[in-house]
Amino acid sequence: MLTDVDCRWTVISGSVDCRTREERGLEPLRNNKFVIPKSRYDSIDSYLSEQGEPYNDVPLIYDPAIYQRLRSAGIDHLLAQHVAHLFIRDTVSLFSEKVDQDDTVDSDHFENIQSTNWQTMRFKPPPPNSPIGWRVEFRPCEVQLTDFENAAIVCFVVLLTRVILSYQLNFIIPISKVDENMSKAQKNNALHKEFFYFRKDITTQDTPPKPMAQCQSAQCGANCAPVYSAMSIDQIINGKKGEFPGLIPLIENYLSGMDVDADTHCTIQQYLKLIQRRASGELLTTAAWIRKFVTSHPDYKHDSVVSDSINYDLLKTAADIQKGKIR
Repeated sequence: MLTDVDCRWTVISGSVDCRTREERGLEPLRNNKFVIPKSRYDSIDSYLSEQGEPYNDVPLIYDPAIYQRLRSAGIDHLLAQHVAHLFIRDTVSLFSEKVDQDDTVDSDHFENIQSTNWQTMRFKPPPPNSPIGWRVEFRPCEVQLTDFENAAIVCFVVLLTRVILSYQLNFIIPISKVDENMSKAQKNNALHKEFFYFRKDITTQDTPPKPMAQCQSAQCGANCAPVYSAMSIDQIINGKKGEFPGLIPLIENYLSGMDVDADTHCTIQQYLKLIQRRASGELLTTAAWIRKFVTSHPDYKHDSVVSDSINYDLLKTAADIQKGKIR
């Protein structure tokens, strides 16, 4: 079926939504403990930093007994709340050989819960007896048709994290606005039709002078209340005059101060150009390309049915694009 959404997120979210009617709030709680607003596959429910705490404007459901146990063990309020929130759900699966574990040396029981809460971000403690450090997974990206496109998204995300850390920027907006953004992002042609809440005033007292000047030249001065506004994806990525510098210009400013060899710089610029052109609408998104392919296929009856012949031609064309036969 040809669906009226541009992302798989809500489809996957619904497919693994194991909440009971009681947990959905459709019936009074009798056998279950919590009314849970979201699927286990959804956007984040709270910020873990002290800076983000004031923006946790959506009540967080968590297991109070687990929260108190964590607090008693010296875990700070926000992290204890987050972990206790993970444990409001049962595990999806459990392997017989993993039932009996020594929790003092093995974290499999925790990971069984942690790894089946599929949110847009995941805070990952290091495994026991491992050199791996603390990690944060960035999880909402859609897989693309080609290695180049996937590499571009990975490169963009990694560079953006470096910009945030190096320039000490603040992109935090209320959690309720994050939820609204995720809901809008699923819609047909959301890239061009929807506006997303994004922070305008992104500098902090620790931001270095050069990026501070770049951001201030694009910002709205005394008119920055509230600190966020609704912007198009093009404005978020490429900038909005008088309001927001744009993520790509910030990355390019960061790269200008780095010692990057010519080949690497050329590759990065190709990646960033793809992101820019997608955001501006110059290039189709994968979703828009698939929809255009299906709706313009001679066998399409404008009834949302993707027939075997359409499906075959779509997959063959996608494979040829991946192999470089079609550009």
